[in-house]
Amino acid sequence: MQSTPHKIPVSIIIPNYNYARFLERSIDSALEQDHDDVEVIVVDDASQDNSTTIMKSYGDRILACPRRKNGGHAAAFNTGFAASSGRIVLFLDADDYLYPEAVSRIVDAWDEATAQVQSRLHIVDDRQRIKDVFPPPELPFDSGDVMPKLLRKGRYQTTVTSGLAFDRTTLESIMPIPEPDFRQGADGYLATLAPLYGQVQSIDECVGAYRIHGANHSVFGEKLAERARWRVEHDFHRMEALSDQASQAGLTVVPAEIVRHDPVHLEERLASLCTDRHRHPVAVDSRLALAAAGAVASLEMTASLRRRAVLAAWFLSVGMLPRQMAMAVLSWKLDASSRPTFLARLSRTIRRAMG
Repeated sequence: MQSTPHKIPVSIIIPNYNYARFLERSIDSALEQDHDDVEVIVVDDASQDNSTTIMKSYGDRILACPRRKNGGHAAAFNTGFAASSGRIVLFLDADDYLYPEAVSRIVDAWDEATAQVQSRLHIVDDRQRIKDVFPPPELPFDSGDVMPKLLRKGRYQTTVTSGLAFDRTTLESIMPIPEPDFRQGADGYLATLAPLYGQVQSIDECVGAYRIHGANHSVFGEKLAERARWRVEHDFHRMEALSDQASQAGLTVVPAEIVRHDPVHLEERLASLCTDRHRHPVAVDSRLALAAAGAVASLEMTASLRRRAVLAAWFLSVGMLPRQMAMAVLSWKLDASSRPTFLARLSRTIRRAMG
């Protein structure tokens, strides 16, 4: 018998590591959902702060899953999923939070062909002040059958952990997540493989908040080389996983080929090469070759012509300018805090114009 929308069981899994200062807000947001059937599972990945004390204060309102040894993002996801029972499963990062209607909106967007629902999130600071939207509104989500784009360039327009919800049957097909390869960025693994098993539905309204603070793994601040190198290697792990999973459906994926059509990957690869050539993971790369590939990939994007042209010009400038100038142009794009005031204003103006 098919469940009515308000009776569809939903699991919200909160992986936590040393985020006690944010954890209560995250758990409360999961418990305050206006959907009728939600279980909240909190996985503590061997935190050294008072996270477990906070978890105990909720009693049986949550299912607490403490891990004895820290294992990272994928390990926490795997532990939480094994304990869950929902037909729809959300992974909510412990420093983020959902709005009360988030699950209801996701359930309303769901149908039998859905493998994943993705939603926009407000970007907020430590004090929960809204700063922006992620992904930016001018970047349209990719929806429906995203497999052609995924197999062509290894990426489609999606979002981060707290804006994603997955079909349980789909997760059973792709989990457990390989823990050594996805100690961080487990959401990237799930969002890459889920479209093999169904449609992607998108919600353009913000259903929660993505908190940006100094301790985010995805925000390295001045550690530009480290961030870029990690993202390049993470992409290679994603593509290996996609290749393995796609082969079971008779599809051929050549990881080294498809990433050359992905401007996001090429941007980070160019950053890695420019900032620390000796530790760059691809020995044969050159600035000019990556810049040329990035410019071509930019023009293939599903974005406004102005946005594509500006990004292509950025790639070419980083590829051809003297190294010191190229580094400045590179950091201005990838690290907003490094931009001169006039350039920050110009960037906002350009973004509004390209919206």
